[in-house]
Amino acid sequence: MTTPIKTLLVPHLGGIHVGHRVSASLLDPAKPTLVLFNPFTTTADYFLPQFQDKALTDALNLVAIEPLGHGKTQLKKTESFTHWDSAIMSLQLLDILGIDKDFTSGTSQGGWIATRMALLASDRVWASIFQTVKGVIPIGSSMDFESPRSRELGCWDGPEACSGLVGIAGDPAPAHDFESGDAYCDFLMKIGYGVAVTPEIRDFWAESLKKNYSGDEGKRRICMAAVCLAGRGGLRERLTYIRCPVLWFQGTDDVVFSVRQAKEDMKLFTNSATIKLVTCKGSVHFLGSTHGETIQRELLEFISTWNKGGSLYFETLSRGGQPRVEKRGPHKVQGF
Repeated sequence: MTTPIKTLLVPHLGGIHVGHRVSASLLDPAKPTLVLFNPFTTTADYFLPQFQDKALTDALNLVAIEPLGHGKTQLKKTESFTHWDSAIMSLQLLDILGIDKDFTSGTSQGGWIATRMALLASDRVWASIFQTVKGVIPIGSSMDFESPRSRELGCWDGPEACSGLVGIAGDPAPAHDFESGDAYCDFLMKIGYGVAVTPEIRDFWAESLKKNYSGDEGKRRICMAAVCLAGRGGLRERLTYIRCPVLWFQGTDDVVFSVRQAKEDMKLFTNSATIKLVTCKGSVHFLGSTHGETIQRELLEFISTWNKGGSLYFETLSRGGQPRVEKRGPHKVQGF
């Protein structure tokens, strides 16, 4: 039985009720923990297939966290936020849950939130001599800002895609009759699921969008989430600070972020224990809808390897020595 989405209060930004789902009411300390961040304007329900996957829940503790502006996550005192704030609140949530080490993953915006979390708490997501090795797993994501360069590499025009919501964000007049509407739902289904969308999937997310983004409060939440997405800072200059292993999934038919962008970003993880890019042929932006089995297989192998077998790398690193890693050259990216 899948557990419900609950909230816990963390202190960041004067108080945030953080929406989250865990795979069991009591997490197993003997299992590695995988933290999951959902894509734009979805909720922790995006990961329902993973929470219903016995192979995953038998092997891992799963914690799905809803970023600011999404699902049940609610700010108490302020309206403005960034993806860094979502990363900080997530670390505070994990502290409350008693999780001091974890693998982090996320789809689309979730990928760069996971990476921000790794940058903010390296002692949590990469190991010292006293800790277990962990890793970062972006799925259909990008480490760049919404730059002209990224568009040259085949990514979408994020500022243009978000312009409607960003344009009404600054209007202070109450919008009690606001609804995200059918057109936005169709847009999300098209860019996210593409040919993989079914009537059942569309109906599910249409109801979710209506529930989360209606009325004045819903308008303010979705607009700030759009501002956050369109105006985010890039991480490319910071990726050398990531030392944990990186496993990246990217679909060839992703209309939001391209394989070319992923390959360019992967080159910048120069100090990571290992890097691997899994290219999913024919996959859309929401990769799990078309390549769930591939993700499960690669993810379980990755976590099994680095949860138990990677400690020598970090023990060597903590002593100031040169770690022994797979011979891949300074910028070679593994393909799948």
